[in-house]
Amino acid sequence: MKILHTADWHLGQTLNGWSREAEHALWFEHLRDVLVEEKVDAMIVAGDIYDGINPSGDTQRLLYQSLRSIKSACPALRIVMTSGNHDPVARLEAPAAILEELDVHVIATVRRKNGKVDGAAHMIPLLDSTGQVRAYACAIPFLRSADLPGLSFDETHDGSPIVEAARRFHADLAAQAVKIASGLPIIAVGHLHCHGATESDGVERRILIGGEHAIPEDVFPQAFDYVALGHLHRPQNLDHGRIRYSGSPFPLSASEAGYEHGVTILEVMPEGLDIRHRPLPRPAEMLRFPAVGAMEIEKFTAVIKDFTVPEDLPSSLYPLVYVEIEATGPAAPLMEQAQKLLASAPVRTAGIRILRAVETVDAPAPMLTLSETDPEALFRSSFETVNGTSPSIEHIAAFREAMTGEDP
Repeated sequence: MKILHTADWHLGQTLNGWSREAEHALWFEHLRDVLVEEKVDAMIVAGDIYDGINPSGDTQRLLYQSLRSIKSACPALRIVMTSGNHDPVARLEAPAAILEELDVHVIATVRRKNGKVDGAAHMIPLLDSTGQVRAYACAIPFLRSADLPGLSFDETHDGSPIVEAARRFHADLAAQAVKIASGLPIIAVGHLHCHGATESDGVERRILIGGEHAIPEDVFPQAFDYVALGHLHRPQNLDHGRIRYSGSPFPLSASEAGYEHGVTILEVMPEGLDIRHRPLPRPAEMLRFPAVGAMEIEKFTAVIKDFTVPEDLPSSLYPLVYVEIEATGPAAPLMEQAQKLLASAPVRTAGIRILRAVETVDAPAPMLTLSETDPEALFRSSFETVNGTSPSIEHIAAFREAMTGEDP
């Protein structure tokens, strides 16, 4: 049987004010095509379905329409979804009764029975094309402090109490899972940051289990044959591939532009699991001008004026563009010029930065004490550093007024 592992959809995300809805809609079409082509039997979504706790009606509609489209193309597909730290757990679980009729199973909170974690409620059988159970998903939502039994910050032993409590939680769940699975592979699903994994600058929030930034990979017992993780957006392996982040669908920030986004395909075979990355096309390009460093405004003007896209490309799928301009004069006019150039081009402006070239100084200026520093001289120096020109008479007048509270 085949299992597809994906995560970190972040539906409802915006970038510099631009909606990503059209990109997500197109990506769902690519995902559906892969599910059909690969003849996938089960899909696992490891958290951060939504980008925030208050998804709009349009965002929720996109999720359910996409699930319906996927199920229409793959009627026998079983879908398992867990919550991430961005998700509104109540909203995810509210339609659970209806979703289960579509064979979509949502686990957004820890299930308990008689005060203890109910492992059976977290175990979802995964079936092959003949309807035979071939593996189990052990669905674990994003864990908060209240989810960890026996957590105490008064413990005297070495190590983090959060990590120790997380280790006990997963060990208990794994012990229950082993009894239920009866020798079949167990695919754990989680949403957290493991030590040793590479994070991105951008939308990955540094809040994990109980506020702990990262936890060691050994919190996942070896009883778990594969650990399908979400939270980090770069596709990557830990523990020789037993633990894997599938990554986000496409770049959600500038730091992700160089990633090879896609999904993970697991094939359950008699000799074990075969795991591979399956790239998916990007719904829209994410570009940086220049590719590295910064460029003068004259060069950028020539580049952006010649920039074209296919005539039938909708504006909602125009490339997202980051620009780094080298400042040789005042920064404000350069910013305004770059904004106008981008506004007239077939792009969506993701960000503009004005960078000043680093000047070589023969010798450092002598350090001054506070009593030796003249406030107005400090203002003039700072203004010249930022803007590349001396302050005008109006600037000096405004500074003096701010200093004295009186008109100059």
